[in-house]
Amino acid sequence: MPAAPRVRFAPSPSGELHLGGARTALFNYLFAKKRGGKYFLRIEDTDVQRSKQEFVDQICYSLEWLGLKWDEPIVYQSKRRDHHHSAARQLLQAGGAYRCFCTVEELALERDEAAKEKKLYRYSGRCRDLTDDELKLRLNRADPFCVRITVPGGKTKFTDSVYGKIEVDHKEIDDFIIQRTDGSSTYNFTVVVDDMDMEINWIIRGEDHLANTPKQIIVYKALGSKPPRFAHLPMILGPNGQRLSKRHGATGIQAYRDMGFLPEALLNYLALLGWSPGNNREVFFFKELTEKFSLNKVVKKGGVFDEKKLNWICGQHMSDKSSQDLLNTMRELDPDWHSDQDESYLLNVIEMVQSRTKSLSELNEFSGYFFTDPQSFDEKAVKKRWKDTSVTELMNRYWMSLHELTKWEPTVLEEHLRTLAETENVSAGKFIHPMRIAISGQGVGPSLFDLMALLGRERVLRRMNYAIDNLPPS
Repeated sequence: MPAAPRVRFAPSPSGELHLGGARTALFNYLFAKKRGGKYFLRIEDTDVQRSKQEFVDQICYSLEWLGLKWDEPIVYQSKRRDHHHSAARQLLQAGGAYRCFCTVEELALERDEAAKEKKLYRYSGRCRDLTDDELKLRLNRADPFCVRITVPGGKTKFTDSVYGKIEVDHKEIDDFIIQRTDGSSTYNFTVVVDDMDMEINWIIRGEDHLANTPKQIIVYKALGSKPPRFAHLPMILGPNGQRLSKRHGATGIQAYRDMGFLPEALLNYLALLGWSPGNNREVFFFKELTEKFSLNKVVKKGGVFDEKKLNWICGQHMSDKSSQDLLNTMRELDPDWHSDQDESYLLNVIEMVQSRTKSLSELNEFSGYFFTDPQSFDEKAVKKRWKDTSVTELMNRYWMSLHELTKWEPTVLEEHLRTLAETENVSAGKFIHPMRIAISGQGVGPSLFDLMALLGRERVLRRMNYAIDNLPPS
């Protein structure tokens, strides 16, 4: 039986967690949890100039908001320098790496010569075979050096779980640097050392890292370790087919939270960017994603960010939520959200508008008229439905007739309106559309009679009176 997966999400804190990073974290999480494995978070913060604590905080906050909580304490790469140096010394002692004293000028000359010959530049390896005496002389003079790995002859072959069999001839790989002259270790070396120490046996990451994999496998083997299995995920593309940019939705995850998107809805959408369950179904709850996810359903083709589809999926999740759940979530964002209102009224408001919203922000926006009398009216709706004073006169007669109703219930309100329309010899719409404008300020919305019943007699009559006095605009 294969070992339970141990996976990691390893962002660099040089910016906020964006959609691509969140999708990678999600796929790691789903893969591990389905198979009873563990999912870790490693912050790759060795780039001192670009790494910032504020981005570490935002990444962690965003992952927690999404529900992608890591299983053990965070590993900070910057705190593991001793481990990286120890591994480099191990390779030097075993002959798997060597000190390179080549100067910047010497390397530039090599590059120029390769360019003249129209060849792809590869380091010549001139320091690989320094004699012991030459090495001692250089070290005694304190000449600066970097450490390069000794790339053996042959080929690196591996099977990627998404892209299949991959083979790279080592002639295409030069003796790459694993430790710089300032003592800092390079990416392709540190990640291997860290993954070995964390016992990572699956690496799931973006396909932009695919070119790094052969080099990392060489490091694994040089350190006497079996490489993990790899799965590289297709890139997320913008509508123009290029890599996703901020203009096309590469927004920080925290921004989606601030816009009121439900985390489970965003996860649902991210899961479909590069993965297909094999049927036409597109709306999934988080538990279902965990049950159904598999790497063999990840496609090679890049997923295209589609804002309309994102909004649709988010709308489906808003509709599926109970009004109580949505109220609780709204109160998490704003504990004072309409705290002066009776809870039963709030739940009825939410139930009435939630199917028309894609986010909590829209729920807040679209429900505004349930709490505040409209002082302005949708211009397009007014031009179409309240063109002249004849509508005002009709609505005034409707307003007067409503005072006579003894019951204020949806069925009674509807029967009354339709009876009045027959009496006035007009269609029911001649009352319905202006009435909606009068009590909500909008041209569209939930069932008019349900809306009137929920708002109540006093509020409806007051709003009608205001509309009659102010419409049509002069």
